[in-house]
Amino acid sequence: MNFLKSMQDSDYHGKLQVQVTSQVTSRPIEDASIRISYTGVPDSTLEELTTNSSGMSEAIELASPPLEYSLNPEIEEQPYSEYTLQVTAPGFEPVSVAGTEILPDVTALQNIRMRPTSPEETPEIFVIPAHTLYGNYPPKIPEAEIKPVNETGEIVLSRVVVPEYIVVHDGSPRDTTARNYYVKYRDYIKNVASSEIYATWPAATIRANVLAIMSFTLNRVYTEW
Repeated sequence: MNFLKSMQDSDYHGKLQVQVTSQVTSRPIEDASIRISYTGVPDSTLEELTTNSSGMSEAIELASPPLEYSLNPEIEEQPYSEYTLQVTAPGFEPVSVAGTEILPDVTALQNIRMRPTSPEETPEIFVIPAHTLYGNYPPKIPEAEIKPVNETGEIVLSRVVVPEYIVVHDGSPRDTTARNYYVKYRDYIKNVASSEIYATWPAATIRANVLAIMSFTLNRVYTEW
């Protein structure tokens, strides 16, 4: 209850807008129902929204921590609040997303892709992990600055290519059991940026970080490392 009271008494707010599309056709889903609650407090229904013909909900205000939490790295308090979304729509499997992050003074856009109803399918449940700037994660695996180019199958492209899709390996590079996913390049860049930096940072700082993410990604595509 202390958490609920702190959120209810918060003077800081961010906005949330939800976009719902079909996983099969990518078409917007109209009249999808979205129930919003605090993550960890499922009975705390705060808002119920409905999508329009573009698959978009209205943008609503939700409580968040103070702005300085995300701007000062010395503050150890969680800089964002977390919400759970329960999404249903006629003809589609229900979707639950826990951990949607809300920062003060910015609008978060949560994309939801729904699968058509099927007897074999089960409701999809997604849990967004803690932000990399806040959570405790193992260090990245170090890589050599200079790599050999004499291994079988390596290809260095003759020109820089901005791909429409990239392959994302969902695990350690050494984990051969992890799945590979095809993700749109633009969506990948947005997803990485949202998990590595805060939207409350100055615009120039965000732009510099996004350019670094783009450069690293295109280098991997260009060299196929």
